Amino acid sequence: MTKKIPLVGELSAECLGTMILILFGCGVVAQVIGGGFPKALDGGDHNSIAFAWGFGVALGVYVAGRLSGAHLNPAVTIALAVFKGFDRRKVLPFIGAQFVGAFIGALIVRYAYSDQIRAIDPDHTKATQGIFSTSPGAGVSMTTAFIDQIIGTAILVAVIFALTNAVNNPPLGNMAPLIIGILVVAIGMAWGTNAGYAINPARDFGPRLASLVTGYGDAMFSANGPELYFWVPIVAPIIGGILGGAIFVFGIERFLPSESDDSQEIGVSEPTDSEHVGARH
Repeated sequence: MTKKIPLVGELSAECLGTMILILFGCGVVAQVIGGGFPKALDGGDHNSIAFAWGFGVALGVYVAGRLSGAHLNPAVTIALAVFKGFDRRKVLPFIGAQFVGAFIGALIVRYAYSDQIRAIDPDHTKATQGIFSTSPGAGVSMTTAFIDQIIGTAILVAVIFALTNAVNNPPLGNMAPLIIGILVVAIGMAWGTNAGYAINPARDFGPRLASLVTGYGDAMFSANGPELYFWVPIVAPIIGGILGGAIFVFGIERFLPSESDDSQEIGVSEPTDSEHVGARH
């Protein structure tokens, strides 16, 4: 008989899994931006950032997957509640745990890299704000950034649904977290210029708040001007997550055979619930 996981265990997993994600993600951006101090240090480049974020996602999912399904992202949690029967009473607690984990992870990065940040940006300006949160690229409008976040998160959620569907040729064994990490790398490489591919409200707002309370007075604003920007990586990914879920459910899933039909076709028994380990960004 499978032991029922208490809600506090699920929330602890979401918090710690999201913290791991931020430790690698914000950590690599801090290394790249701070790499000019001292000058001899090669801190990395955009590829470093994309791969570390992807690995951070994969490792966060491995940490949290068994207990909570490792959503690690409010947009994923909401999409699962809309399309996959996730208990709607757990939506707000899961999102709260994700924000707390992201906030704590960012505070750790902020402290660990405080000397390098102070050396290159003693006034804690927008020059290093990108360590913690996203902003439109040079010349990119708020509207474009908003649409960009919808597209990026729709891709994320649609492919996650595809990778975790039991009858849609999912990754075998426990490879799904790694493949989801590769998915995030691909999104970063293809959709990183317009708005920094937050694609996750907790990933952006938790570190943004951590930077605000540790000296970044302009944390809630766009790096391109005086516009309030913090809401864009919250609202747009939620819309994108629902859109991506709908694309998969109505474009692919409704045409797939049932799990029982698929099991009979390939000659295996239908798995028990305890054999399904969630793996979602």
